[in-house]
Amino acid sequence: MMTNNAPTRNVLSPLPVAALLLLITSIKLMLAWRLELYSDEIFYWQASQFPALAYSDLPFMAALLAGLGSELLGNTPLAVRSLFLLMGSSLPLLIYWLALPLTGQRDALTSALLTLCLPMAAFLGLLAVPDVPMIFWGMLFLGMLERATRTGHSGYWLAAGVMAAMGLSSHYRFVLYPLAAVVYLLIATDHRHYWKSPGLWLGGLIGLCGFIPALSFNLMHDLSGLDYHLVDRHPWQFQAEGLMHPLIQAVIVTPLMYAALWYTLWRTFLQGREGDNRATLFMLFALFNLGVYLLLSPWSDTTRTTLHWPLSGYLPLLVFLPQTLRHIANQWSAKAAISTPLLGLLGTFLVLAGIGSQGFNQQLQTLVGNDVLSNKMAGWQPLAEKIEQLDQQHALPAERLYVTDNYYTAAQLSFKFPDLQVYTIDEDKTIRDGRATQYALWQRHTPALMQHDIDNIVFITEDSTLDIDEKTTVMQLACSLFQPLNFIDQLTLFNGDKRFSIYYGQKGYQTSLGSPCPLPALTWLDQPAEDVTLSGTVTISGWSIVPGFGAREIKVLLNRQSIATASRQIHREDVVQLMNGDSDPDAPVLGFEVLVDTTQFPNGRYELAIETVSGTGQLRLSGQRRISIRN
Repeated sequence: MMTNNAPTRNVLSPLPVAALLLLITSIKLMLAWRLELYSDEIFYWQASQFPALAYSDLPFMAALLAGLGSELLGNTPLAVRSLFLLMGSSLPLLIYWLALPLTGQRDALTSALLTLCLPMAAFLGLLAVPDVPMIFWGMLFLGMLERATRTGHSGYWLAAGVMAAMGLSSHYRFVLYPLAAVVYLLIATDHRHYWKSPGLWLGGLIGLCGFIPALSFNLMHDLSGLDYHLVDRHPWQFQAEGLMHPLIQAVIVTPLMYAALWYTLWRTFLQGREGDNRATLFMLFALFNLGVYLLLSPWSDTTRTTLHWPLSGYLPLLVFLPQTLRHIANQWSAKAAISTPLLGLLGTFLVLAGIGSQGFNQQLQTLVGNDVLSNKMAGWQPLAEKIEQLDQQHALPAERLYVTDNYYTAAQLSFKFPDLQVYTIDEDKTIRDGRATQYALWQRHTPALMQHDIDNIVFITEDSTLDIDEKTTVMQLACSLFQPLNFIDQLTLFNGDKRFSIYYGQKGYQTSLGSPCPLPALTWLDQPAEDVTLSGTVTISGWSIVPGFGAREIKVLLNRQSIATASRQIHREDVVQLMNGDSDPDAPVLGFEVLVDTTQFPNGRYELAIETVSGTGQLRLSGQRRISIRN
């Protein structure tokens, strides 16, 4: 067993650890209050409104925690995240608890400090996602198992079983924890007598209860959860970008910390071969959670966020990382040993700043430009305010249903307005994210909408997440369900980086009897080309098709500010023939051209774009390209 017998006077003071933990927790608390809920978080909150043992993509734990926080503290983002924040912020304490009996107080405190220097670990709890309880119960499971195999006390076996059950009720990926435990008990020759212990079997039986929620859902719903996680989500074909997994992990873990953790894994393997069963236990837990994702990365999902998956493998290694850093300092370089946690801590603050930037989009956009900052966790409150203003600005019927093009907009509206009846016609993202079955069970999908006895519909699309083909597909689907469907309003945020369109329609009518479908404008910028340098007076030209309604105005934007306007005055028979341009009532007069004097603007790099104003007043941003002005 690894120990540290340093004299008491050399024991690291808890004060710097506590101070850093308090600082980072305070930052997470502030951001949890300021940032709005993003798509996964809002889904788990919505799931909490329909209590169940399991849902289409996960067991109940995340929904339970989100719902409890909301019930206890109110319907706010901070409330939804509160229990996750508590669990995530306790992680350094859990690592200290894991390390204390194995490495002594000095190294245990260092391990707790190093937890805050591992960016993903320090960040844990800011978002209400299932990895938070999965890792929380996982570290408790590892700790109880370590104590059970060291002391043989039945209470630890039972506690380990409870923690395994809780972890399995959090996420399918938790299964790697008990698998590592079983392998350890099989290969640790000095622990084989525990297979005769009633405590182990009773603890194992308790742990198996954690499979019940996911198992029951899958048996009742054609294995849809397992299909999503094991089949539908992954291509299971070789993808070269998957080979970038180690490089990507090195960036987000920080390079020195990444190298030090893998070196720690190697050292624990060597120490396990020399008979240190504690090193073997932690090595196996780390290896299972790192090796599986490393080996499968070229064949698994690369389209969704999977950066956090290996975190469960890094955490057990933190227990022995202080010894590795001492070894590096003594054998190779003291600077490298010191730089490792410092660079990791810098990474922690950069991650917090990156996520937190979404709470300050408007202020930061003037510094970093457009299409740089994420806005998944921003803009939902202005949308709620816009919805509240509909009655004042438009004469809409009192009885109406709200329908969205994606499930997370529907969930956001339900969060802001619990009394609204909100549905989604999402046939893309719900399937992609493994949640189509769930919305069918909740009766919030298209068939349930069409069976509702209220015909009046307010339809909302999040245009900034849709390209022209996706927007056209969405509108064609909506127009097949609701007729007439009329554009009534639009919300533009962050210089167009986030944009919603709002329509009013009715269901139950034949498409042929209604007005034209308000399809999006298809606009093309012929010149200037991408990444050219402009000087003097230049010609901005292109064409635009607005099916059914025509274009009221064409705006030329420089860094999202209007610098010129044009109207379509040029015959473009080629566009009519090649792009179905005759759907525009003004065809073949679809081309535009305008002169712009670039000397009015300082030299530098700009974003040039076109904003088409349709005959209904709907705006469509397109043609974005980078250009330079040099006079």
